[in-house]
Amino acid sequence: MRITEHPLLEFERGKKIYFTFNGQIIEAYEGETIAAALHAQGIKVLKQSIIYKRPRGFFCAIGKCASCMMNVDGVPNVKTCVTLVQDGMVVESQSGRGLLKTESQPEKSTIKKMSTQIAVVGAGPAGLMAAVTAKKFGAKVLVIDENPHAGGQLIKQTHKFFGSSREQAGTRGTQIAQDLYQEAEDTLMLNASVIGYYSGSHSLALVKGTTLVELQTEKVIVATGASEKMLLFENNDLPGVYGAGAVQTLMNVYGIKPGHNMLMVGAGNVGLIVSYQLLQAGVNVEAVVEAMPHIGGYHVHAAKIRRCGVPIYTSTSIQKALGEEYVTGAVTISLDENWNPIRGTEKEYTVDTICLAVGLSPSVELFHQAGCRLAYIPELGGNTPVHNQNMETTLPGVYAAGDAAGIGEANTAMMEGKIAALSCINTLELSTDETVKELEESFRELHLLRSGTFGERARQGKEKVFTLWREHHE
Repeated sequence: MRITEHPLLEFERGKKIYFTFNGQIIEAYEGETIAAALHAQGIKVLKQSIIYKRPRGFFCAIGKCASCMMNVDGVPNVKTCVTLVQDGMVVESQSGRGLLKTESQPEKSTIKKMSTQIAVVGAGPAGLMAAVTAKKFGAKVLVIDENPHAGGQLIKQTHKFFGSSREQAGTRGTQIAQDLYQEAEDTLMLNASVIGYYSGSHSLALVKGTTLVELQTEKVIVATGASEKMLLFENNDLPGVYGAGAVQTLMNVYGIKPGHNMLMVGAGNVGLIVSYQLLQAGVNVEAVVEAMPHIGGYHVHAAKIRRCGVPIYTSTSIQKALGEEYVTGAVTISLDENWNPIRGTEKEYTVDTICLAVGLSPSVELFHQAGCRLAYIPELGGNTPVHNQNMETTLPGVYAAGDAAGIGEANTAMMEGKIAALSCINTLELSTDETVKELEESFRELHLLRSGTFGERARQGKEKVFTLWREHHE
């Protein structure tokens, strides 16, 4: 399943190594995750579900679901989509909750204390921009991310950005990620998870390997991104049903085809862009189906895949996935004006992969645990932390940015990260006329980014959030 030729990307694979999966020797490369290496060998079934023992496989690729949890070197429930493979590893499928299988005493954990002025949770576009901005104005900053790579969605985006030169127009997301990474590299702590926030003194508990870190900080910027939404249809849990982000991760980060024949569900910008990226990677896209009566994304993206022979069917959705252990096909069905299925319009496709590009939900778990007020804002993707224009939540000193603060584009995520960082700077002893001026300019630029038809939902959603924040403080 490895991609050998690509029109845009060159995959620099690390040293060839070997590990075992259920007793079978598997070839891999250093720098790959366990789940990616298994997928490269055509292995889709990774575990069984807890209650019904149904097959489970890759889905999100960012550690936000439990589909890829396996037993690694005797330790159960390891998220193999964010765990790098190592030479000689012993990986086993697990059924249900999993059992600890270590024959020797596990390595003893150590406790470490650290401090910083600004802690940023998440190294996606918002988090990296926050770190670069804070560092520029002299703040001590630490960025924590549980993934092995920094950049979030940017490292998967091979398309060129739209807009003005200030909005990185004409630059590919992969290049933006690389530029931000180089500027923020010395602030990063990767492969580390934030497992708790403690109020009163702004303390975070982190886990990195077998080390528990107590991090003391003055300000916290939570930029944890988002998770893929799921659709309700028969067999939607089969291996081979992937979120769009996972498909991009396999293709554009690890150089691995997610499948040979794909059905794309969703004709928003993500569905259209990922469809074109699939074609670039040599994957056949049978069709794109969209439940709405119109295409939701930019028509320039739709035109590109149509020129390549990919049909787009509106007022159409997926009815069921076919297969026993993994996807072997899919059935779609037309919808009437009330979104009800129309009998007799079913159409069967022979595909091995179904990609869901049906939206994202903000990752708000840390906000919830910390005690920040949340509100359900449909325009922003679901439950969202209530925050003001400065990106500060209802918990003083805790800020939100990017998709974690409401689903939007990468450009708006980076601008929110910048605003959050400047807001932190201006409340510390680092404020200057320059930081105040730059914050005002950032507000104006963010307003311009959200102008126009495609920014209307985000504008409406943010106004709701700002109103709730003001009411909370009255």
